Amino acid sequence: MVLFTGKGGVGKTTLAAATAAHLARSGRKALVVSTDPAHSLADALEAELGGEPLEVDGVGGLYAAHVDSRALLDGAWGRLREHLATILAGAGVDELVADELTVLPGVEELLALAAVQRTTQAGPWDVVVVDCAPTAETLRLLALPEAFGGYVERLFPAHRRAVRGLLGSLSGERAGSGSATRAAARRWDRTAEALDGLVDELTGLRALLASPCSGVRLVLTPERVVAAETRRSLTALALLGLHVDGLLANRVVPAPAAGETGPAARWMRDRAAEQTAVLDEVARLGLPMRTVEHTAAEPTGVDALLALGAQVWRDDDPAAWSPAAAPLPALRRTGGGGRSADSEFELVLRLPGAATTTLDVARIGDELAVTAAGVRRLVALPAVLRRCTVTGARLDGDDLRVAFRPDPAQWLR
Repeated sequence: MVLFTGKGGVGKTTLAAATAAHLARSGRKALVVSTDPAHSLADALEAELGGEPLEVDGVGGLYAAHVDSRALLDGAWGRLREHLATILAGAGVDELVADELTVLPGVEELLALAAVQRTTQAGPWDVVVVDCAPTAETLRLLALPEAFGGYVERLFPAHRRAVRGLLGSLSGERAGSGSATRAAARRWDRTAEALDGLVDELTGLRALLASPCSGVRLVLTPERVVAAETRRSLTALALLGLHVDGLLANRVVPAPAAGETGPAARWMRDRAAEQTAVLDEVARLGLPMRTVEHTAAEPTGVDALLALGAQVWRDDDPAAWSPAAAPLPALRRTGGGGRSADSEFELVLRLPGAATTTLDVARIGDELAVTAAGVRRLVALPAVLRRCTVTGARLDGDDLRVAFRPDPAQWLR
């Protein structure tokens, strides 16, 4: 799965559609699907699209769809809300309050991403290309499976027996005995199964996003403001444990011939020089980068998208992923033997581009709360570090290094 995102207006939808068309022409079945609420994929393809994948005329094997998050909200989530309300009401929460608690922010985007996962697994596609929303919304979207899963885990036990035991005791207290008790038990049973299904789906969704077979392509234009957001996005995606395997610099202005003069030639020469300076800065991020020339006509329709895809990818495979970085996080022993109280440890999180953003690190129980580029993630501490205290944190290139030493009060337990 290849996800395209970038600052609004940089051309990510066009490049996602062009990439899918290029894949289809190479003989693979490719699905391009949009999770952007402001759908423009149909305009790029010049085709009528809906929630179900449809084959696009003009090239065999190209399918496209829009995710209708509103329909998903009214369907699957409506049923799950009833289950959650049942749990809260059974725990003694007022019915009105329980109803409000089941209205969760970001659930529409989460359902959209889950729909992409189901489509990816169920369809005959060789490659799925996802046209995501602009980076700010995409970062929130990609953080949702873990955050939402944590929400469910904290409210209700993960183990099926533990959940059912809790719910069964609550239902028994309120339902009395006999047939009413059995009906209540069945209702709690269905609720527990729905929660187990939700947690399983969130776990699978998170695994799909972090899989080596999934990669993010960041689209940018050679402008300083856009480049700054690209660097922040790269850091935030790394914090979320997601792999960015390439950059696409769109709308690059070609420099005029050396002998050309006049106002237009001077403007193009100045603009090209400015863009080159920006691209040189972006290249220091160390990621593969492709450039796409600015064209006079907007590439819409399958023929224009095929030409654009050929220009961008040439003979290369758009679905080839570059090697992922080291897993997040990595634990290292920096002093002592590892068992003695004078041991020292370091937790290393690789965050490309972090030098240009603000970092915040805090210990919260058995987790480390790391905030970077506006994204916060709770990183579960390895067992050995749970008995340690944080002694410092520093940024070493792209690596955030958090130092730990054993807590004498807990280390010998």
